[in-house]
Amino acid sequence: MKERKDELSRQASFLDLKKADLETRKKDREERLLQERIKNLTEMNIDQLIVQQAEMAELISSVIKDLGAKIQQLEDNTKAKERYSKIRLLIEAQKREFQRWDSLSNLIGSADGKKYRNFAQGLTFEIMVAHANTQLIKLTDRYLLVRDREQPLDLNVIDNYQAGEVRSTKNLSGGETFIVSLALALGLSKMASKNVRVDSLFLDEGFGTLDEDTLETALETLASLRQDGKLIGVISHVAALKERIATKILVEKISGGRSRLWGPGCIQTVP
Repeated sequence: MKERKDELSRQASFLDLKKADLETRKKDREERLLQERIKNLTEMNIDQLIVQQAEMAELISSVIKDLGAKIQQLEDNTKAKERYSKIRLLIEAQKREFQRWDSLSNLIGSADGKKYRNFAQGLTFEIMVAHANTQLIKLTDRYLLVRDREQPLDLNVIDNYQAGEVRSTKNLSGGETFIVSLALALGLSKMASKNVRVDSLFLDEGFGTLDEDTLETALETLASLRQDGKLIGVISHVAALKERIATKILVEKISGGRSRLWGPGCIQTVP
């Protein structure tokens, strides 16, 4: 009986301790609840909070989906950058290959030989321009001939009266064009090669566009060429030339739309 009493006494003591612990925890929870109520974080009731929680959950889900889309875009961008890097390496390799073949093309020329022909003709043209400028200086102090940079076989002129402006020969007047053409013809007559030599020069008109001083200079230049053994032929209606040229072949109009030649080497035949 005593043992049973002692057992019940121990259980009572345990339950007292348990009760005291529960009361302490209850008091603590009540104090914490009171503190939370004092904060007054929201005035909504539980139903309103449940609705707000659902809305927030939906918003969070939307943000997560958008974040997933952004992450996918970043992954796509990373892959695109990798592809771009590979393509750029291929382009650089193609550029190096092109430069190699372009260098060979510049050295060897085109398949039809045009590039080499232009190069060879350009060298000859450069020599002729140099000879032509030598003659042009004697005719006028205004112009010098120069090759066109974009079209190496075309000519421009340097206008010393316009502060060295480079002009196209297409913009020259009639008299200026004749002077330039005469200088080119004289320059060509100075050129010679192993198999070709220019000893004859025939000029057709153009003298009528020159003023008196320029005409005199042109005739003196032609006379100096004649002294060098060149055969100079001039076709012109300018009266001043008749007085300066000793050997002449005259053209006389006759009836029936025909003409007759007079001069050295001309043989008259009976029609």
